[in-house]
Amino acid sequence: MDTLTATPTIEPGAKADRPVAVYCKGITKTYGSGQSAVRALRGVDVDVRTGELMMLVGPSGCGKTTLISIIAGVLDRDEGECTVLGKDFKVLGPSGTTQFRATNVGFVFQAFNLIPTLTLAENVAVPLLINRVRRADAIEQACEMLKKVGLGDRTKDIPTRLSGGQQQRVAISRALVHKPKLLVCDEPTSALDHVTGQKVMELLRSVAAGNDLSLVVVTHDARIFEFADRIAEMDDGRIVSMTTGKGHQHSSFDASHAK
Repeated sequence: MDTLTATPTIEPGAKADRPVAVYCKGITKTYGSGQSAVRALRGVDVDVRTGELMMLVGPSGCGKTTLISIIAGVLDRDEGECTVLGKDFKVLGPSGTTQFRATNVGFVFQAFNLIPTLTLAENVAVPLLINRVRRADAIEQACEMLKKVGLGDRTKDIPTRLSGGQQQRVAISRALVHKPKLLVCDEPTSALDHVTGQKVMELLRSVAAGNDLSLVVVTHDARIFEFADRIAEMDDGRIVSMTTGKGHQHSSFDASHAK
């Protein structure tokens, strides 16, 4: 299939009336050089609307994580345009990007990236402390967020005492606690059982609806496709199809494509 056009067609019900939160046009990224060069992205065109939950699916190595890393400002693109909430990270520069991300972007890493010497509450409070929220207030807000993911009784534990699924819930809490406008997630339910994964996705959708939060979720988990507004299928560094998800109750997406 062909890649999307510069202004992708928005499926009916895909929040087409909302402002664009993320705009990407012609994004390319190559790792290495010469014969060892790997073209991770080959001209990606995509947008994400305010309040939308978009999922990126496709085989391992197709460029999904590279794309969300560029959108989140943790990786530079080679070519193309990319604006997030109206800002271009290349224009902002390293210090401006760091400051912008601290306020506006949440990132759920597949590897969790929790600090082992801090309590769960302290881990979740980190984005608030970076934004100069008073420590006592930051810890209180962190505890409230941990309650929402079912860990309200573990706030003083350290990450090494938790299962992988529990650590993932802490990571999600940390990404949400400062109320970002964009949340980027890399396999947020991969370590969770079905019931917990459903609850986490319900929380994400609820937060998105109440705060005009835009979500970009990389996943292989077909169990959560129903929560998507749109589903972008990637292959070989390109977006090859865009379908409306069951978040709008009329998805035509074939779950077998993402296996």
